[in-house]
Amino acid sequence: MKKRIALVGCAHIHTPSFVKMLLERKEEFDVAGVWDPEQERAQKNADQLNCRVCLADSEIWNDPSIDAVVICSETKRHEELVREAVAAKKHMFVEKPLGFAAGDAREMAEQIENAGLLFQTGYFRRGDAIFQFLREQIQNGAFGTISRIRMTNCHSGSLGGWFDSGWRWMADPAIAGCGAFGDLGTHVLDIMMWFLGKPELVTADIRPVTARYGTTCDETGEAILQFPNGTIGTLAAGWVDLADPVPCQISGTEGHAVVINGQLFFKSSHVEGADGSSPWTKLPEGKPHAFQRFLNAIAGQKEALVSPREAAERSAVMEALYQASRDKSWKKPVY
Repeated sequence: MKKRIALVGCAHIHTPSFVKMLLERKEEFDVAGVWDPEQERAQKNADQLNCRVCLADSEIWNDPSIDAVVICSETKRHEELVREAVAAKKHMFVEKPLGFAAGDAREMAEQIENAGLLFQTGYFRRGDAIFQFLREQIQNGAFGTISRIRMTNCHSGSLGGWFDSGWRWMADPAIAGCGAFGDLGTHVLDIMMWFLGKPELVTADIRPVTARYGTTCDETGEAILQFPNGTIGTLAAGWVDLADPVPCQISGTEGHAVVINGQLFFKSSHVEGADGSSPWTKLPEGKPHAFQRFLNAIAGQKEALVSPREAAERSAVMEALYQASRDKSWKKPVY
């Protein structure tokens, strides 16, 4: 029997790709309806999915035949919609970031966990074969003592006007909860924390550059994070970059890794043949996209999903980074 799923909010820039994935799996999933406060936006997505427009989100919450929801609303609506999803016992995919800050994200995570519901968010970088490999090597001790890690996630969204019209809310921190640094930085922050755990102390310089979206919307940022094992992390993210050729670098006492234009160069005294002289190609098979993994889990397959608590911890660190940038200080994330 097909699982029934509904879209609750269609505002996020990733909504079109999720619609495409649902259409590709229409033999497994029946899209029961689409709701969004903007009727035109809801109608556009409902037409593509060949389903009805719900005039009120309560139509979805009150329908016991709906198994799960996809929440792609503006970030400021997450808290209310997650609360409704929990009350209605709907499994949920919630686009990142989960919350505006530590407090609302933590509350949502507790509600979801207490209800025993399946949860997933859009940290798709975990499925990358290179990151799967690097995490395994870190766990195996192939790097020895890791002294530093650097990760970046940058594109030219501001320069290209990506958020000028349909996705304009994503460049309004009052609605999105952040600007470029939070939008893109949360992806690589997730990977760093997936690798090394929760940072204890953080600082950052986060700022606008072109002011295309006003002076309150940041367009770039650089952060320093101190991890409990002594590793120093640096993280860069922004919408004003023409290229991002070196998204990851890890340096340890017994190993080194760098990703250059999609190729991994890996050196370790613990791994045969890992001399760093040529691209390392002995990688595991990459995992499906985060949204596909959510659909798999709804369909009954065993999947390693991002936990609500993990999502909330990323919001907590990002809140501390923005506070540190405003205060020109170091901050302890409140987990």
